Amino acid sequence: MKDFMMIFIGADYQELGLSPEQLQERMGKWFAWNEKMSAQGIVKSGDALVPVVKRVVGKDRTISDGPFADSKELIGGYYIVSAESADAVVEIAQDYPDYDLGGTVEIREVMVFNQ
Repeated sequence: MKDFMMIFIGADYQELGLSPEQLQERMGKWFAWNEKMSAQGIVKSGDALVPVVKRVVGKDRTISDGPFADSKELIGGYYIVSAESADAVVEIAQDYPDYDLGGTVEIREVMVFNQ
């Protein structure tokens, strides 16, 4: 088994103007997906991320605060999952709750270094 990061990219729920009921329903879908993966022993870790960003850039280490106006999509969270292959993670990602909101799942294999 290998570890993969599933990175969730999409709009900020607040900016979409979802009602409290819609937010509660949406979170229920997330919790159900997490429970399904946890029961299968797939999920190793994961968290939602707040939209506030600090960036440190370049040799001068310039600091800037976000969210950034040029970003229409934000990284809303991630899971670290165990699977045989990236194709297996693509199958896991089919249940991602935010496709209907234009969301994206980026899948990256975690690199392992031998020391």
